[in-house]
Amino acid sequence: MTDLPGGGHDHWFEPIADHLGSAYLRYSFTKGTHQEVDHVVAELGLAPGERVLDVGCGPGRHAHELARRGILVHGIDISATFVELARRDAPPGATFQRLDARALASDAEYDAEYDAGYDGGSDAEYDGGYDAVICLCQGAFGLMTSGDGDDRVVAGMARALRRGGRLLLSAFNAYFAVKYHSDATFDADAGVAHERTEVRDPDGRPVEVDLWTGCYTPRELRLLLGRHGLVVDRIAGVEPGAYGTGPPTTETAEFLVTAHRP
Repeated sequence: MTDLPGGGHDHWFEPIADHLGSAYLRYSFTKGTHQEVDHVVAELGLAPGERVLDVGCGPGRHAHELARRGILVHGIDISATFVELARRDAPPGATFQRLDARALASDAEYDAEYDAGYDGGSDAEYDGGYDAVICLCQGAFGLMTSGDGDDRVVAGMARALRRGGRLLLSAFNAYFAVKYHSDATFDADAGVAHERTEVRDPDGRPVEVDLWTGCYTPRELRLLLGRHGLVVDRIAGVEPGAYGTGPPTTETAEFLVTAHRP
């Protein structure tokens, strides 16, 4: 069993995604897509024809399901492997692009990537052109564990929303990580959990990898989103495949944040 190569990528997760490929969709946390999208549609009040940006879309499981319900979805992910998987058999209304979510906050980077990689429209599509933005299952937010990465992701998501647009964001629960995540070490200063684990490719070949996850409290999430002009409407305690509106506690792995751009 060997480590994955770490060079030649923009983010530490890319070689892991390259190794996982379609095997990512075998993991249990991906099996609740229908329930999660039911909640996304209800919580954000989405209707057919509305435009959604899926930040950190992975292989496109949420975007595909939203598109099947008549919602127009553009998914971005830093992993070229995941973007290619998302494009395969994508239903009408779902489009995908390789893009670093941190670039959403930078006009020059974002617009250059937009002009090169997205069919149709204008730069305004990215600047306030979306009815809703989703960022679920630590697809981008929470994996940017150095510098101002998560801050840049939130800034970009706020920029992408139209006035009155809605955001749904999942974040790993810092209280849960400290209380229950015994297989990981928790850096109390950085708020980052680190674990060493095994992942397998579609043929079952295993490698040992390092995973880092940024963990948050509800107060930190409200402050972070508020810094970028977003108003938090609700923070719920949830599990993958069991999204709901229950209050935040120490007993659920994730927080689900609903917010809007006034």
